[in-house]
Parts: sequence; C-alpha cells; structure tokens
Amino acid sequence: MPLTLQAVRDRFPALQYRDFKLLWSGQVVSLTGSRMQQTAVLWHMYQLTESAYALGAMAVIRLIPILVLSPLAGVIADTHDRRRVLLIAQCGLALISTTLAWITWSNQDSATALYVITAISAGIGCFSSPAKNAMVPNLVARRHLANAMSINITASHVASVTGPGVAGLILATGSIATVYWINTVSFAFMIVPILMMRTVHRSIGSVTRVSFAAALDGLRFIKRSPIIRSAMVLDFTATFFASATSLLPIFATEVLGVGERGYGLLSAAPAIGAVLTGALMSTFPVISGQGRLLFKAVGCYALATVVFGISSSFWLTFAALLLTGAFDTISMVLRHTIMQLSTPDELRGRMTSVNMMFVMGGPRLGEAEAGLVAGLAGAPFSVVTGGIGCLAAVAVIAWRSPALRRYDGQR
Repeated sequence: MPLTLQAVRDRFPALQYRDFKLLWSGQVVSLTGSRMQQTAVLWHMYQLTESAYALGAMAVIRLIPILVLSPLAGVIADTHDRRRVLLIAQCGLALISTTLAWITWSNQDSATALYVITAISAGIGCFSSPAKNAMVPNLVARRHLANAMSINITASHVASVTGPGVAGLILATGSIATVYWINTVSFAFMIVPILMMRTVHRSIGSVTRVSFAAALDGLRFIKRSPIIRSAMVLDFTATFFASATSLLPIFATEVLGVGERGYGLLSAAPAIGAVLTGALMSTFPVISGQGRLLFKAVGCYALATVVFGISSSFWLTFAALLLTGAFDTISMVLRHTIMQLSTPDELRGRMTSVNMMFVMGGPRLGEAEAGLVAGLAGAPFSVVTGGIGCLAAVAVIAWRSPALRRYDGQR
C-alpha cells in the first residue's frame, strides 16, 4: 500500500469503512446544496415581501415541525430499517426541492408557497436526521466513532461555509431558481450512496411498531441516563446564554463601524473556526477523556463570547468569534460521541430526535433572549452577560454531573 494512502487511513480511520465512506461522501455534496437552498429561500422571501417579520417567521416555521414530529421520527428510526427511512426522506426532500425550483422558474412563487415548502422540508428533515445519525455507530468500530463524528461535523461546517457563498454568487446573477435546481441535483449524490450501502440498519430491540409508548420509552431512557441528560442540558444552556451572533449587525455598524464588508467577515468567522477545528480533530484517530474535555470546550466557548462582547477592535472581535466556532465544534464532536456511545442501538433514533429539540430550541430561544436584553441594555451588555451566564451554567452542571465529568468512552 502506498505510504500516503496508509497515512490517510491512520489519520482518518473512519474512512476505511466502506459504508461510512459512502454516507459521508454523499453528505458533503448534499449538505452543500441544502445550505445553498436555505440561503436562497431567505433571500427569495425578502424579495417577495421586503419584511423582516417574514424572515423571522421562517425560523418559527422551521422549528414547529421539528418540535412536533421529532418524537415520532425517533421511534420510526428505531423500529424500521434506518437506511430505508433515510432513503425515503432524501427522496422526499429532493421532490420538495424540485417543486420549489419549478414554481420559481415558472413565476408561480409566493410567500405562502415558500412558507408551506419550508414547513414540509423541515418536517421531512426530522425523519432524515435521527435515521442517519443512529446509523453511524454501526458503521465504524467503537474506538473510531469520535473520528467519524468529527469528519461528519467537518463536512457540515464546510457546507455551511461554501453553500451560502456559492448561492450568493448565483443569486447575484438574478436566478434564484438555479440554486433550487442545483440542490435538487445534489440529492442524487446522497441517494446513490445510500442505495450502494450493504449494512443492514434495522434495530434489534424489542420495540417493533410505532406507538406513543415507544416514544415515551425514549424519554424515560434519557431521564434515567445522567450522562446523556447532562450533555443535552449543557448544550441547551450554552446555546441559550451565548447565542449572540444574531446581534452582529449591531456590532458591525454601531460598535465597530465596519459596514457591510466587515459584517460579512464577522459572520464568516465562527464557520471558519469550525471548519479548521473540525479538520484538525479529524486527524486524531482516538480522543480520550471526552467528559472533561467537553466541559473545558464549553467553558472556553463562554470566555470567547465574553471577549466578543467587550471588544471594540475588529480583529479581536473576529478572533473571538473564530474561537467560538472552534470550541463549539469541539463540544459538538465530543457531545455527539458521548451520547451515541452511551445509548443502546435500539434507542439511538429516539435519543437523537430528543437531542434535535434541544439543539434547535437552545439557539432559537437564545437569540430571542439576546435581542430582548440588547434592546433593554445594549448589545455589548447582552453578549457579555450571556457569556457569564454560560460560564455559570457550565460550573453548575459540572458540579452536579460527576458521571459526565469523568466520562471516558475509551475505557
């Protein structure tokens, strides 16, 4: 075997597993297309309505189906072939994207149509995520799961950087429909690898049918699992207190005075930090002491947020935001690894679906809290107190959660 290929396998051991490599390679392209469409839909809505309230409503429209359907999606992922669930969900999302592209191309678009399509897409996405995430632990060896998670999350962050950028270039030509058509095609890069996978992904648990009781079993499991429960609470509180990037327009104009270009750079800083850190973490085949590192990462994330709030220098603010993206990525990789390793296979879909509600709810509520405090006391005060609140939450959860603090999945 060539030395360079062996070096790649040593650094990225998760990629030596055929089915994981297929799933990951499909995600890289498909997620980029999805991020392009998400960017274009907001632009499209503003072009139709010229209303900031309409843009805010889009966030609510995306959140409601997740809160309503996630418990059901988790049960389906645990009672059916996860590969088939993922395949059906991806085909459904491709169909929705095709519909959006068609109505836009044929000038039949409207704000109502965008709301309806956004809600349906969010609803279908609820079934895709639990099935996909629950598959990963069965695709790689236990010792390589952290590497697999970091590679997956890096792909997501790369898509978050490249997707909006490419969409912006296309939108500048005036063709919104082109973005939607590209996203439609990108689903083929996910659907084909799913069809090529060989591993059977049906849970071997005792629950074989969808029921309300099965959904409650997932909640009961999380309630009696202090490690998983504490990890979810830690993520929710951190994003609730320290989700302040929605205030960046205020910092760019009133605090730093850097205008649109500076605002663009500041907006990109967390994603840049996330991509660089995710790529670096992917080179570590094994990560030990995940619990201790998780609390340190969230604590550093809070400190970077405080620096962001008190800074009056553009480059210091840029560096602080870059660090928030970096430490958030470390936290995400460790948290997902801990929760997947601590969950029996027959419950992974339900655990993932509950986690989705925490992951989506924390930032949305945090942005609302940050805006309210900023309106009352100013944006810097809002960000600084949010960072301090995050630090306090980390200290309390670390004190109350010795099992998570001492967790080491390699033992």
